[in-house]
Amino acid sequence: MFTKILIANRGEIACRIARTARRLGVRTVAVFSDADAQARHVSLCDEAVRLGPAPPAESYLRIPRLIEAAQATGAQAIHPGYGFLSENAAFAEACQAAGITFIGPPVPAIRVMGSKAESKALMARAGVPLIPGFHAEEASDARLTQAAREIGFPVLIKASAGGGGKGMRVVDDEAGFGPALAAARREARAAFGDDRILLEKYLDHPRHVEVQVFADRLGTTVTLFDRDCSIQRRHQKVIEEAPAPGLAAPLRAGLAEAAIAAARAVAYEGAGTVEFLVQDDAFYFIEMNTRLQVEHPVTEMITGLDLVEWQLRVAAGEPLPKGADAITAQGHAFEARLCAEDPARDFAPSTGKIRHLRPPATGPHVRLDTGIVEGDRVSVHYDPLLAKLIVWDVDRDAALRRLRGALTEVQVAGIATNIEFLGAVAAHPAFAAGALSTRFIETHASALFPAPRPADPETLTLAALFVLLKEQRLTAERARASHDPYSPWHRADGWRLNDDNQYTLDLRDGAELVRLIVHYRPGRFEIALPSGRVLTALGTLGDHGELVAEIDGLARRATVVRLGDDLVVLSGGHQHVLGLPKAAEEATADVGGSLNAPMPGRVVQVLVAPGEAVERGQPLIVMEAMKMETTIAAPYAGIVAQVFPAVGEQVEDGSALIALEDAP
Repeated sequence: MFTKILIANRGEIACRIARTARRLGVRTVAVFSDADAQARHVSLCDEAVRLGPAPPAESYLRIPRLIEAAQATGAQAIHPGYGFLSENAAFAEACQAAGITFIGPPVPAIRVMGSKAESKALMARAGVPLIPGFHAEEASDARLTQAAREIGFPVLIKASAGGGGKGMRVVDDEAGFGPALAAARREARAAFGDDRILLEKYLDHPRHVEVQVFADRLGTTVTLFDRDCSIQRRHQKVIEEAPAPGLAAPLRAGLAEAAIAAARAVAYEGAGTVEFLVQDDAFYFIEMNTRLQVEHPVTEMITGLDLVEWQLRVAAGEPLPKGADAITAQGHAFEARLCAEDPARDFAPSTGKIRHLRPPATGPHVRLDTGIVEGDRVSVHYDPLLAKLIVWDVDRDAALRRLRGALTEVQVAGIATNIEFLGAVAAHPAFAAGALSTRFIETHASALFPAPRPADPETLTLAALFVLLKEQRLTAERARASHDPYSPWHRADGWRLNDDNQYTLDLRDGAELVRLIVHYRPGRFEIALPSGRVLTALGTLGDHGELVAEIDGLARRATVVRLGDDLVVLSGGHQHVLGLPKAAEEATADVGGSLNAPMPGRVVQVLVAPGEAVERGQPLIVMEAMKMETTIAAPYAGIVAQVFPAVGEQVEDGSALIALEDAP
């Protein structure tokens, strides 16, 4: 076993690897960019080396700098984690040339499986089923267009060198093929430095099922069962589970056999995942990921094995810790990816400071893998994944109840997250029934993306109670600091000389102003809502906004976080933002007809010019953020009055992009 390893990654996976290494007595070296100097993974490791500025190309993707860091610290091996250089054959070769063990498969396996075209040709020779498609290594746009016609629309455009949904587009007809191909090439070039493209027939209701494989240098190859990763947005996984539910025994066995055949075809070593599309009891090879998967914890939960430990042992030349006959699975596990993104804005990335963070209670049934702490800043430079919530129980129904419950405990404020969206997926009857496909989110969009609703009476009362209890606390502190602490003017019970003891509180709920009338009563408040309903409320307020309340005799727990002029009410897995008076006034101001950036990012295309007439839904600008492209479309028909950013310009969240005028 190694005595010291360097972890060439950041965030939750770097923390995850460090945890296992520490348990095994292996010292760890963290690497960090300037944006990550105070990150959690740096503090968890024994040593840390700065790589460079925040952009990945100047830090986490600098192969020579990583090799230098390993040599300078005496690390015997490098664990690449996932993403970044984890499937980069040149990096594995550089490690080998420097006498450093790359904790991953051999270079030829990375190279072959890193090329979707080459890997599919190899799988065809190995007898692994493939989706009909066009897999030539080099192809012009014209040849790809011809191939799309031959396959038949709809087709799936995929980056030959990549994964994770980057460089991937579904195209329904030939008219949309050219623009989608250009966008896929740009995205692939930005993410992988390689814009080669392949095509596949698009299946209309497939499941995404993958098989975890492990192999050692002695020629032993095993599977650690399967996972279902069908719940996806933008071709990136959202919720995964193990084992894949509802598979017939022959189908499950066929998947395992095909995965073993795929691994043996490239003389594989270490951890790998063979991904398939499953539709109508048939399955087709997609790709093999030559690294540890983001969703590996669900396999760990059902097998009781530590996959990172297995990686370290195999890389050190040891045999697999267990043979196929000794590997068993028990129960069911889910993983939900908590991301800094806004589902209501087409999952636009969200950046900023995490002002409030409360994880769920963890234990044998609930696990949280994360690389963040309260106060961290989410950067535009990296993947939006914040944490992975993993649950286990004796069967799928019980595990799903665990997932739903744990999601209600997670609280994040300061940035947009997908927590409520994950809760909506977990609560959906079709998900509970195991009716899964990669189009699940699209199919059930109306239930998963409900229209914004006004704050309910309890939410308004909780916000009012927070304001009132906070004011009582501040008043008491001012009284103690005064020369006359017992003066009635320091009372916070609404006392007024010759006047009624009431208080008016205005809140902003979206575009609406909500006026609450509070009457102070001994030991409680009476809060009159605009509807005329009056609620009786009392409670206690913790130092971090924890609110234990009683509303009309019913106990309620919530957390209220003040962010500038906003109150964020967090309760039961939901959050509602209410503005305080100053913000309410500003919110009603006319902001004109400008179209603003939905996130910070770089402008990669400007598709219109001033004076041009545009239709509702017409693409105007293409932005890139967190390695993904987002197209900004016209919200209504009009005339482009002004275009503010230039191609290549970095813009901030909310920056004006285009001024639109009504059509004459």
